Amino acid sequence: MKAKELRELSDEELAVKLAETVKELTTMRIKHNSSGVGLEKPERMREMRHDIARMKTIQTERKAKK
Repeated sequence: MKAKELRELSDEELAVKLAETVKELTTMRIKHNSSGVGLEKPERMREMRHDIARMKTIQTERKAKK
């Protein structure tokens, strides 16, 4: 998700999106570690880590402005 799209979300929506993404990443990590096979799209884990970092950065920026 692009930073521009994330900035358009409200504080509450951003927090919900962050929680959902963290939960999804955790689930993917568990699947990846427990199964010997691996994931269909392991690059999705990297994308999600970057998205989480973007969301946290935007939250920090908003807190600094207040």
